Amino acid sequence: MITSLRNEKIKWVRDLIANRRRRTRERKFFIEGVHAVTAAYQYGWPIHWLIYSPETVRTQWARDILAETPLEKRLEVNAYVQGALSDRESPSELMAVVDQQPDDLSRVPVTEDLLVLLLDRPHNPGNLGSIIRSADALGAQAVLITGHAADLYDPKTVRASMGSLFALPVVRVGDHERLETWIMTVRERLGGFQVIATSAHAPAPIYIHDLTGPTLLVVGNEARGLSRYFESLCDHYVSIPMAPRVATSLNASVAASVCLYEARRQRAERDL
Repeated sequence: MITSLRNEKIKWVRDLIANRRRRTRERKFFIEGVHAVTAAYQYGWPIHWLIYSPETVRTQWARDILAETPLEKRLEVNAYVQGALSDRESPSELMAVVDQQPDDLSRVPVTEDLLVLLLDRPHNPGNLGSIIRSADALGAQAVLITGHAADLYDPKTVRASMGSLFALPVVRVGDHERLETWIMTVRERLGGFQVIATSAHAPAPIYIHDLTGPTLLVVGNEARGLSRYFESLCDHYVSIPMAPRVATSLNASVAASVCLYEARRQRAERDL
């Protein structure tokens, strides 16, 4: 049992939690809580270490997870160390260090009903996690992230996703050429793949545009909107109608959820 924060393994985990560069270099990240740990196991993400304290394991859920984890992948700590690793008032029974998934567009399942959400330079980790959760709930097959963005594996992102990060392919696409090639490949396979972006200045409201076919929905940065690159990539721009009051824009998480809901509504209506 590890009882000191000076232990090298614990120092490494704490640095992984706090340091984006370390997460990127090691290709690993930290999770805690029922939603995240359950989803990581359910969807087969490689577990580097499962961190637990015998002093705080109380539920059958935690005992079951421990039972299916090989001894060499368990990291036993005392309650003090466990509390220091958590940013919660009541630390979770189980925590884990998990391997990141490759940023490979082949992870996106290309189906006839394809709906993918693309986020251009999302800035806020909490918003990013909430958007991933909405994308999972509203039937998107994947989320793509472009540009300099919040860290996908930031603890705030992981927590806000409520486990959806593990259920849904989320791919960071740093190369515009790779994105364009993928779009062209999908269009060839499906016979069409429209790219629809949101804009406060677009004359057409989203509800009059047909979203029932294969669609890539693009949502811009919270403060700056879409980068100019997407002007040539997008087929259509749509707006989200709002009441003429003080608010002139929506939070990126809200905007993405509205767009995804409209796509799901249209597709459900089509299938009646």
